[in-house]
Amino acid sequence: MDWSGKRALVTGAGGFIGSHLTERLVELGAEVRALVRYNAPGTWGWLDHSPARGDIEVIAGDVSDADSVRHAMQGREYVFHLAALIGIPYSYRAPASYVRTNVEGTLNILQAARVTGPVRVVHTSTSEVYGTAQYVPIDEAHPLQAQSPYAATKIAADKLAESFYLSFGVPAAIVRPFNTFGPRQSARAVIPAIITQCLAGDIVRLGNLAPTRDMNYVANTVAGFVKAAESEAALGRAINLGSGREISIGDLAKLIAALVGKDITIESEAQRLRPEKSEVNRLLADNTQARDLLGWEPAVSLEDGLARTIAWLREHMDRYRPGVYAV
Repeated sequence: MDWSGKRALVTGAGGFIGSHLTERLVELGAEVRALVRYNAPGTWGWLDHSPARGDIEVIAGDVSDADSVRHAMQGREYVFHLAALIGIPYSYRAPASYVRTNVEGTLNILQAARVTGPVRVVHTSTSEVYGTAQYVPIDEAHPLQAQSPYAATKIAADKLAESFYLSFGVPAAIVRPFNTFGPRQSARAVIPAIITQCLAGDIVRLGNLAPTRDMNYVANTVAGFVKAAESEAALGRAINLGSGREISIGDLAKLIAALVGKDITIESEAQRLRPEKSEVNRLLADNTQARDLLGWEPAVSLEDGLARTIAWLREHMDRYRPGVYAV
């Protein structure tokens, strides 16, 4: 699809994936509006440092506020809804805030879409909605299981998107990224937590080392968002965006240490452990639907993505606190 002049909105545009997606849409020629969360200093998250910032219309607001959402969505043909609270540990402490942002925020997007009439709403899900794999690889028919308040709110948001497609014809597609990583990711995520600790010293403190994850580099995930917006076949569906490869957290730490060139000691720290029944022990994507319906496949491997992320973090260590556990 030719994106030249297409009017797009990205919610959560100041965040990790959102900023990369915003920049990619600018590269493709789209006219991009970014919704970032209002804050007193007036900062735009990662867009403050983006080389594309001069080509983006930035609106400050809050997806949990219906007026903010309606204003942001006026005149937009393509809406990429990424705004969310995503930290699993913090969802144990503040579940109501996750309901407001993830559930009510998504409802506001969908309600506004009924009025503004976009060509496509691409809603962001997560592999956490599956819980611990009951079989692998995990396809989109896998049962949904909320093992954290965060996962529960994302399941609810996904089902709202599905219901608005079926009930009102809102042209919604649901993309379900597995464990996206890359430059700009918060240290609350495991890969930047490992890398920054490797770069800062010889001890890496983690939680449970046994769970496996399907790690997918951010450029791959962004390409999947764009493909979903372009495809009629994505309407009304949830589509996995995963690499189809799993690795345990312990082996991931060893791989990163080797790429950094460090001999490390790995320690398990109690504060980093999830409650036993909340831990998702295994995630491995079946990405057949993404390949068949979207023509998407991951272009950047785990090793290449890690190398790129390590190089970026070496240059931006001043923005991280390696010794501090980020909830």
